[in-house]
Amino acid sequence: MSVRVLPERPLPGHAVCLDLRTAGTYDPDTVVRAALDAPQPGGERRFLVLDEADRLVAHQLLHERLSSYGPAHIVCLAVGARGERTLSRTLTLRPPAAGVLWVFDTAEDGVPSEAVLRPLVDVLSTPEVFDAVLRALGEVVHGVAVPAVRVLEHDLTDEARTRAWRQAVEGLTGPDVPAGAASAEQVPAALALLLDEGVPRSLADHRWLPPQGRAGLRLAGCDEAVGDAVDGYHRVRGAAGLLTGAGATVDLPGDIERVARELDRLRATVADAFAAAGGSRLTAEHRGVLRERGIELPEMPREISRAGIVPALRDHTHELIGKGLPLRSVAARLAALSARTAPVGSAARLARLDAICGPERLRRLGGRYPFTAGGSRPVAFAVTGLLALLAGVWPVLGWVLGPAVGVLAAGLAHLMLRRRPNRSPDGRIDGGGATGAAPRLFGGLVGGLAGAGLGQFLGLPPWAGAVALAVSLTAVVLLALRDWSRAVDDWWARADPEEAWRILREVRHLVVTTAVHDWLFAEVRHHCSAGAGAVARLLRGLADTADAHGRTYPDGRASAHDPSSYASDATDPSYPSYGSSYPAEGAGYEPSGGGARKAARVDAGPPPASDGATASWSWEDWGDGAEDDVWSDMDEEPAAPVRPSADFPHPSDPAGPADDPAGAGPWRPGAVSPPPSGRASGPAPAWLERRYGDGGPLLVDTLVGDLVSGTLLILDRCWAGVERDPGAVVPAVHERRITELLDDTRLRLERDVAASPPPRQEGLRDPDALAGLAAFTDRSDRPDAARLTGVAPDAVARLLLAEDDPGRTVALCGPEHLRLLSHDPLAARQVRFVPEAMRRGAAGDDVWRGTAEDVVWTGAGRHAGILRLVPLRADVVHTVRAEEAGEP
Repeated sequence: MSVRVLPERPLPGHAVCLDLRTAGTYDPDTVVRAALDAPQPGGERRFLVLDEADRLVAHQLLHERLSSYGPAHIVCLAVGARGERTLSRTLTLRPPAAGVLWVFDTAEDGVPSEAVLRPLVDVLSTPEVFDAVLRALGEVVHGVAVPAVRVLEHDLTDEARTRAWRQAVEGLTGPDVPAGAASAEQVPAALALLLDEGVPRSLADHRWLPPQGRAGLRLAGCDEAVGDAVDGYHRVRGAAGLLTGAGATVDLPGDIERVARELDRLRATVADAFAAAGGSRLTAEHRGVLRERGIELPEMPREISRAGIVPALRDHTHELIGKGLPLRSVAARLAALSARTAPVGSAARLARLDAICGPERLRRLGGRYPFTAGGSRPVAFAVTGLLALLAGVWPVLGWVLGPAVGVLAAGLAHLMLRRRPNRSPDGRIDGGGATGAAPRLFGGLVGGLAGAGLGQFLGLPPWAGAVALAVSLTAVVLLALRDWSRAVDDWWARADPEEAWRILREVRHLVVTTAVHDWLFAEVRHHCSAGAGAVARLLRGLADTADAHGRTYPDGRASAHDPSSYASDATDPSYPSYGSSYPAEGAGYEPSGGGARKAARVDAGPPPASDGATASWSWEDWGDGAEDDVWSDMDEEPAAPVRPSADFPHPSDPAGPADDPAGAGPWRPGAVSPPPSGRASGPAPAWLERRYGDGGPLLVDTLVGDLVSGTLLILDRCWAGVERDPGAVVPAVHERRITELLDDTRLRLERDVAASPPPRQEGLRDPDALAGLAAFTDRSDRPDAARLTGVAPDAVARLLLAEDDPGRTVALCGPEHLRLLSHDPLAARQVRFVPEAMRRGAAGDDVWRGTAEDVVWTGAGRHAGILRLVPLRADVVHTVRAEEAGEP
């Protein structure tokens, strides 16, 4: 079996190729069995059999076995030797289920036979061309024909293929990025509850600390102590607290002390509950422990459940991938989510509890703060002296009234000191204080005496002195009440007993948060953290595998479709190999590539017209000799017929006329668009023209889309395992699948520049989950070939739009075999084929206008052209029945 002709595996829907020639040591039964086992979707069974022309009868049973699983369609590519003049075949290879293409092994100079057979096999294995050729063979005599072909091959340069593949893999995997932080706004609602530390709406009215429980009693006692302190503060503050005995029984320091004591007890109760139920999983025993400590837990709220976590993770992962994030970025987001949702247990909340009502804060709350009133002492001296002076202007009486105002001011200051709020009625707690009584007394005496002297000098009437006295007394009392209220408020603000209410709210919120997220949600958080971590590790492993397996092609390697590289690739241990349903001897076609650059195309000249050369032909090449002269000169090799001139335009010919914008010129057999310098171009037959592009604008995006779609389908298989046991997910299985995805995508890049869509995946575990990602998973809508290869389809359109000239094709036989062909020009059948990708999109709308209706539009492939089936003379083909063949 040749290792340089057959593809290592067919694309989905393509004909299964098998080689029955005796070019190597192999077991034909194994080859046929492997071909039968190859999957062929849609119920169609197509087989392209490569065989030796003189072994068709001997291989009758092998051909019949291809129909053992049901009706099969067979196209046999029979390779004949130069000296053969007749073809014998069995009834198995007769139309309509089978047909034979007779190809003669007449290699051109420097072109091995594999270079002729390989592109022909690629063309014939395409299902549309296969069916069209089989129908055409059914219309010719005996169902046997000699093909005459002209094929254009659109492909990428090795450098473009390498660059596109590297960029596609990088677009899939992405660089390493830090994990960052997960926020509730970036995740689905089911996961947001685990991030924002909020309380589900269904639990908003739940009583977490029942009044009859230990924690509830502590909470109520603390709240009552704070309420008593606030009531006492309002009783002390104002005129009643200073001038009457309303505040004499108020014990503000004692109330504040009781507040601090109750807070400390509450803290101890909550800390005991946190420590007792500090595990990461909530059990019935934990519920009992918490109930004993006064914390009542409800049932799991309806907003969240363990069963909804993995679907939410799946939706979140799909959303991130749908935004175009590469695998490593998605893995980083999921790793951050895993770290954020990991349950740490309620014992970890003790630090927060200490920050809320720790010893330091309680010590500050129960501290003894001094009571200061009267403001600045110099100001108090001056103000009191001024008021005493005003009262002393009453003549004669001023000597008594003036100093009396000072004594009143000092007396009020002393009263403030005695009734200061930071002192218990029994004197047990006293924070001390100062009210400025002495400055007021001295200021009043000095001012009063000065006012009496001034009044004696001025001699004011009595009514003026009375008015001055009333104003002075009123001012002294009002200023004393103001100083008292300000001093009480200042002391209350520094002591701040109302902070206990804020502490109570924070403690209650901490208890509720802990109860929800560390106890109720413990199982859910654990499942979410483990699931997100498992998927993050899986995505990171897939990215690493893609980087390791999907790196660029080895530098300097010839193109995969270059026939000169097939044998070397098959023996190169460093080159990736792919699994196949065929025996190892047949796995000869492998993706390859190398560094190359696009350059100007140079058309090769016509092939040498030497003996045995593959020649183009036309019906005019025949002489007028009688039929009985057909075999008369077969002992001598006839000279090759002269190739008639053809005016078919070639868009890349530099010798084209100046008025042709495409640079069209006369067609020359063997014209190729060579790859750039520095890349070893493999030999090509005369009928094959290669055109190399540098990659279109949508090539990389298409490859990335295919890889992303395949990755989503790989992930679809892992969610059930994540749901059951995130820790049991086996990355190796999924890494093997992404290796297969990379192999398949790279194979399609080699075969037809990714113009064909990936195989449709059947049996998805959760198709509804992928319904919203149809833009990523449905890859049936492909760009046109020009946007993939960067090569315009003009040359293909000109080939198909040209007049039906047999001279444009090259018969796959030597000049000595032309006399075996039929004389009737109407007996030949022609198949024009073009990949559908070449006419997709706006780029090809105008080019294909007027194309013949008989064009076969293929779903895949990089070849376009004409396949002409020329029948043989009636006496050249012999049908051998089974008994004549001698069944083994």
